[in-house]
Amino acid sequence: MTLGVKPVLKGSPGYEARRAAVLEEFAAKVPDKLRLPIELINNPPKNVTGVPKDCGLLTPEELTITEDYDATALAGLIASKKLTAVAVATAFSKRAIIAHQLTGCLTEWFMDDAIEQAKHLDEHLQSTGKTVGPLHGVPFSVKEHLPLAGHYSSIGLYDTRVKDEKDCHIVAALRDAGAVFYCKTNQPQAMMHLDTSSSWGRTLNPHNIHLSAGGSSGGEAALLAMRGSVLGMGSDIAGSVRNPAAFCGIYGFKPTTCVVPRKGLIAGGAIAELNILTTAGPLCNSLRDMDLFMSVLLDSKPYLVDPTLVPMSWTGLKSLPQPKPLKIGVMMNDGVIVPQPPITRALNWAIEKLKASNNFSIRTFEPYNVSKAINNAILAYWPDGSNGIKKHLAASGEPMLPLTQLVIKAAEGPELTPYQILAQHLDRDQFRCDFARHWESQDVDFVLCPVFFGPACEHEMVFYPNYTAFWNYVDYPGAVVPTPIKAGKKGTEKYAADAPAPLSKDDEHVRQMWEEGDFEGAPVNLQIVARKYHDNDLFAALEKMQWALELP
Repeated sequence: MTLGVKPVLKGSPGYEARRAAVLEEFAAKVPDKLRLPIELINNPPKNVTGVPKDCGLLTPEELTITEDYDATALAGLIASKKLTAVAVATAFSKRAIIAHQLTGCLTEWFMDDAIEQAKHLDEHLQSTGKTVGPLHGVPFSVKEHLPLAGHYSSIGLYDTRVKDEKDCHIVAALRDAGAVFYCKTNQPQAMMHLDTSSSWGRTLNPHNIHLSAGGSSGGEAALLAMRGSVLGMGSDIAGSVRNPAAFCGIYGFKPTTCVVPRKGLIAGGAIAELNILTTAGPLCNSLRDMDLFMSVLLDSKPYLVDPTLVPMSWTGLKSLPQPKPLKIGVMMNDGVIVPQPPITRALNWAIEKLKASNNFSIRTFEPYNVSKAINNAILAYWPDGSNGIKKHLAASGEPMLPLTQLVIKAAEGPELTPYQILAQHLDRDQFRCDFARHWESQDVDFVLCPVFFGPACEHEMVFYPNYTAFWNYVDYPGAVVPTPIKAGKKGTEKYAADAPAPLSKDDEHVRQMWEEGDFEGAPVNLQIVARKYHDNDLFAALEKMQWALELP
């Protein structure tokens, strides 16, 4: 039912039979009237973002609903009864399954459930004159691993797939605010690489289907780029919200950990969290929708039922003005890899825009010991020596995918002892203190930097998570925002003639990938980072940057 640009590896016959049955069950739920022509599936355009508008499967009203509004606007239109929750849920459910046929972004689709949820909300508004909350009737997509009552989740391994009986804490808070759930989205095997390929297949980048949608929230990002969702949720432990948001040209935010609800986020927990915590975050198409997501969650006071959370209130885009000018440190490279040309071009574009405003003082931010941080992080993600993942794969006959093999390679071996894990903790905490001093020495309020070494990569070529995983290791909040910059046709853009010699073997490899790859149409995003727990300050800065960088 979906495009087969690059199939994933096959596993054992038993695994393949079980996998096929699950995929057939999914396909059987899709009515013929929502299926794209087989000719289009077999001969798709490189850029599929325009197909939903042109395919004839959506009404003019459904196109308006899915293309012309963000979540904040839709919430207002539903609250004022200018749109019904049913009409909105129907439109996004239809567009989501169209997006899936073009990008492979979904793992579950439940339009009928969504319409039932929406009917109850419409009836409540009609009878009481009040909404149930700030997300009343807003369609909401959810990454596969996040437990949603009555639906399936997994930790990116086939044998962990279960039907959940109740919502995890963060989903429950969004449901209480009126969110309507209608689909779950694809994630990579084991959820630990920046490219989305799994037992459900491969997720494609809507702007260029020969490129990755990123990971591990790649399904979410592709769906949002296709306007099959207006607001979605992923998770981030090494860049898993920010990387796919950047690859697909949308907004994404990784909060400081222990700010938004974490209880039940990953069924059974994750071994990596012995060292580095994950956090949920929004993916969306506007700055104010990122703010809405955070506002809804923090206004619910989640810390009252989960004492592991920090009792932070949310001011976000409405935070009090900060002293002028804001000191923005620009990190042009991380000292290990010089970004590919479109990224450097976007950074220079942003610098010029910010310099033209009186609100910012631009200065250089020197990278700090990135190689050490990334090496430490990679080992910290697998304190079991990666033996757990191998047991899961062996139990089901699921094949180990190439990027899974790559991300566990450095950590393969015996399980660490408690004292060895303690040593990792001590190294991490010392590094965080050292980096905090480095930040202070740079005399900056915020850092502007790449999200990745380049635009979206070709499939299975998403290496080197330096530009995101570093910030997870030190636990600083980061937002990624779109720019008007896109990668051009192959051969039209080169590294600058005065570019420094490669900084490392990784840098040499990145330059080789640029010379050999075709990244035409890939969006370019940038990342803005703040100190730990300065999430509100980051949004206050984004509010100022919004005008200078012309952010929607």
